[in-house]
Amino acid sequence: MPELSSFSLEGRVALITGAGRGIGLSFAKALSAAGAAVVINDFRAEPAEEACHAIEAAGGKARPAVFDVTDFDGLDAQVDGIVRDLGRLDILMNNAGILIRAPIEDHGMPDFTRVIDINLNAVYAMARACARPMKAQGRGRIINTGSVMSISSRPGVISYVAAKHGVLGLTRGLAAELGPHNITVNAIGPGYILTEMNRHVLGTPFEQAVIDRTPMARWAAPEELTGTAVFLASDAASFVTGQLLMVDGGMTSNSILVESRNLGASS
Repeated sequence: MPELSSFSLEGRVALITGAGRGIGLSFAKALSAAGAAVVINDFRAEPAEEACHAIEAAGGKARPAVFDVTDFDGLDAQVDGIVRDLGRLDILMNNAGILIRAPIEDHGMPDFTRVIDINLNAVYAMARACARPMKAQGRGRIINTGSVMSISSRPGVISYVAAKHGVLGLTRGLAAELGPHNITVNAIGPGYILTEMNRHVLGTPFEQAVIDRTPMARWAAPEELTGTAVFLASDAASFVTGQLLMVDGGMTSNSILVESRNLGASS
């Protein structure tokens, strides 16, 4: 069993993309609480700065990094600036993402390309930029945000499904490429997480449909993802790479449980 100190991130520097609010901010707060100095990325200055203030108020170390993860030509300079200012870069959390809901006949190529650019192409571009300093220091952790849609599907979000399936393949490819340099690459697969952005579903048939499909029979809070992030970022996960760790209340693991509960409820 690893020592508790193996889970410490003291002395580490973590960059979290899309961390101005929501799940990304929860990841940043958790890595900070474990001892890391966190760099909060958002394409808008206000949420990035507000997130930093919240982390600093809790006793952590944080700085904003305002840039667009799809500015592929500018990412090397952004990463170089972080390393220059903070001395190192140990952890990348590729969290930035969007979802566009539309049936295929209404989901044109500009929207499809935008989802792929942010949710998949930027994951590769950020990993590529951050791998350089990680290789130089002989250690690194890259954690990508996948989804239940990395291994399943539903109608109306085809570009998101394609991107998240791609994240799983990219995670495995990066793990094979970067493993010899002591850089691990893993993904977290969140289930349905209740954030401020989706509170409008409370009380709707969709909220209940998710509950019915989830063996734990509820949505998750953003904080329930953070232990997995700290683990994957820490020395406790030093031999874990190329994995997708599902944090979905059992949704993708055993549909029989859901069916059995529903049958029991109707009998």
